[in-house]
Order: sequence, then C-alpha cells, then structure tokens
Amino acid sequence: MEERPGDEPPQLPPPSLWPVGFAVGIVCLLVGLVISWPVAAVGAAIALVFGFLWARDVTKGRPEASEGSALPADEGPPAMPESEPAERFPRNRFLEGATLGLGALIGVIVTLPAAGFALLPGFLKQKQHKVDLGPIEKFPVGSWFVATFIVNPAEGEVSRRAAFVRNNGPVAENGKQVPSFTIISNRCTHVGCPTQANGPTGAILGKPTIKEHTANGPVQFDPVVPAGYGCPCHGSQFDIEGNRTAGPAVRALDRYDFEIDHGRLVLLSTYSVSHVVGTGAQAQIYKYKHYDPGQHVDGPEQWFYPLAPPHH
Repeated sequence: MEERPGDEPPQLPPPSLWPVGFAVGIVCLLVGLVISWPVAAVGAAIALVFGFLWARDVTKGRPEASEGSALPADEGPPAMPESEPAERFPRNRFLEGATLGLGALIGVIVTLPAAGFALLPGFLKQKQHKVDLGPIEKFPVGSWFVATFIVNPAEGEVSRRAAFVRNNGPVAENGKQVPSFTIISNRCTHVGCPTQANGPTGAILGKPTIKEHTANGPVQFDPVVPAGYGCPCHGSQFDIEGNRTAGPAVRALDRYDFEIDHGRLVLLSTYSVSHVVGTGAQAQIYKYKHYDPGQHVDGPEQWFYPLAPPHH
C-alpha cells in the first residue's frame, strides 16, 4: 500500500517493566489495607511512581530526526513533493490516553465502594456496652473470682465473656477513699483463646459459687486462688497481674475499665496492657487503647499493624 503524505506510521509501545511495577504496587496497596498501613503506603508509592513512568512512556512523542541525517540535494532519489503538516495530536495517542484515564476511573469506581463496605463498618456506630456485675459487697477484699457474664443481652450467649476479678480494697483518690478493683480479661493475647486460672477453684476451696441476675442477664462468680493464668491452646503463661511469663503471647492480658454506680460494680470498655509493675491497688499499669490478640502495643513492632477499629 502506497504511503500517503502526512501519514504517520503506527506507534507501538516498546517493551517496558512499568506496567509490572504498577501491578506490584497495587497488590501491595490492597494487601496493606488488610495487614499493615506501612505496607499500604509503600504499595501506593510504588503504584504512583510506576504509573507515572508508564503514562509518560506511552504519551511521549517520537524523537525528531536529526538534522545531520538529511541527504544533500544532489544525491539520492528525486525530491518528494512537500507533505502537508501532520496532526498535532494523532488519534492513536488520544485513544491511548483515553484508555488509561477510563481504566483509572473504573478502578476507582470499583475499589472505593468495596473498600468502604469492608473497612468503614468497624469504625462507625460502635456502641459501648456496660456490664452490671452486682453490688460490690459480693466481693470480699483480697479475694479472686472468675466472673462470667453477657456483654450484650440482644446477642445472647454469643456475647458471653469471662474475667478475673479481685477487690483490692479502698484507696485514696482526690482526698477520699474509693473502691479499687483488678479486672483482667481471660482472652489470651496470642490468638484469643480463653485462659484459665492456674489454681484451685470452686468446690475445691469449699467456697460457694455466687450467682446474680442483673440488667445484662445472669452473672456467675466462681471463687479461685490463682497462681497465674495459662492458655490451653498454645501454652502462653501469665502471672497473677496478667504479665506474660512464657509462650507466644505478645503482651500482658487485657483489662476492663470499671465504675461504681450506686454501689454496684459496672464494667466498661477493655484496654490493652504492655506490662504491669507492682500488684493490687499499687500496681502501675502501662495502658494502651484496645488492640486485637497478636498485636504489639509498644516498640517498633506496633508500626506493622493497621489502625484498629474501636472496641467496646
């Protein structure tokens, strides 16, 4: 086929690694949304850099012919008639740019709703559930109990939890004496298995089990004399204040905030603990917001975990 004046040969994109790098960045970004914000940030940076290089590669113009390559007028075949000026913005380049833009728009339309439905519910409409454990007179000073209770009556037995409770006695606060309690969650900080008290409990002690019926439903208190706590799943061990002493757990056991409402002990939200110094009412608790089992709360390791949704 005879080439017409002004025709431009088809521009095929040269082989390039930019699309591969862009795809790797997108994969890192999506994986990082699940496991770690730093990974997501690295993936976004990789995708932006390689996406820019890819777009620059496919949209840049062809290099102009060098002036020194022209033949003298008295050499070569007869001169060609002067061609008409070529298009300033060829259609193939326009289609390449439009395809890239349309692909990016489709990616945003598909990704944003899915990410919203997957991530936002854990951060929105999180309601705190208070748990009434009954009058504080039920807890003799210095005695431990394994308390089992229902967090959310609307969910029933699926929200049943357990905690180790001790009345530390009154302590001075703002010039007056207030009750002090140690309330440790039995959820292991490795993968969340229920830990057990390492010591005699219930009938072995010759002490009765206490039962209460509160606004949250039935509550049961089993007397116990713990020498610490152990996880039956993977062998993590904790001392009497919840500090990790052995096993794969990454931190101390979580604890419950509490309040005294008209002489009744009321559990509030849980919080995470790196470690505890001292015991009882004099214990110094290194407190953090609640994190899921397996997550570090201090040190460089904490940087590798994504933002945790609120827990109540």
